[in-house]
Amino acid sequence: MAKTDFDELMSVGIDIGKDVFHLVGFDHDGQLVLRKKIKRLALMPTFEHLPRCIVGIEACLSAHFVSRTLREMGFEPRIIPAIYVKPFNKGQKNDYNDAEAIAEAALRPNLKTVSEKTQDQLDLQALHRVRSRLVSRRTAAMNQIRAFLIEQGITVRRSVSALRNSLEAILDNRSGEMSLRMRRLILGLQRDWIWLDKRIEMTTAEIKEVSETEPGCQRLMTIPGIGPLISTAMVAAVGEGEAYDRGRGFAAWLGLVPRQSSTGGRTILWGASQNGAVVICACSLCKPHRSS
Repeated sequence: MAKTDFDELMSVGIDIGKDVFHLVGFDHDGQLVLRKKIKRLALMPTFEHLPRCIVGIEACLSAHFVSRTLREMGFEPRIIPAIYVKPFNKGQKNDYNDAEAIAEAALRPNLKTVSEKTQDQLDLQALHRVRSRLVSRRTAAMNQIRAFLIEQGITVRRSVSALRNSLEAILDNRSGEMSLRMRRLILGLQRDWIWLDKRIEMTTAEIKEVSETEPGCQRLMTIPGIGPLISTAMVAAVGEGEAYDRGRGFAAWLGLVPRQSSTGGRTILWGASQNGAVVICACSLCKPHRSS
């Protein structure tokens, strides 16, 4: 592939897959000049032969890694939310059509793109997601213990501390009310619970350690009610917040502003939207009812 074959290349859209990438490129006249399927490992060798241009990437798994790789090579990557790519899709859904839609969306001058995350942000986000999964598993173990005890006619007050404090006494003093097999099952769940407690404590300690050295977290923690968990989750999600022109934009991303459905000059505002709920849920912040 000679570099001169694509001298007029203006934008390339990449449809990212687990093992295979589909590329579609347009020249300055909007003509399709590149249509190629490559393996993931062939990403850098392929782009080494292309002129430096805009590269559109749909926000998905490994998008930030691909973006950083291409930026280091001199390209201009733009990570685009999937909801902004959808209007450019034409015809049936397939990988090449998706890549073409991404390439067209990348050329829009006023399109809001996703800020590229650093490796430290991705590491911090991974810590929060691991902690969220561990908390969920611990809650499931406790609920299963409660359900098994109720099946034996034994009820415990609805709180984590009540179950934690009374479980040993129940297993020691009321073992005659349950079978030996059931007692072994509950003991196994209790051991799982203790192990999960230790893992959660270790992960939480690591998150707190990051919050003590990260300047952005230190600034956020000056706000009343903001601690290590919330501050690190916000830094992992939005970094320094350079993607937002004002605080209202950040509030809209969180879903703290009314949903708008205005038409014909008539302003209609509904309840607060849930636009940012998925991101916050991934950081285990919007589930205060869980034992965290």
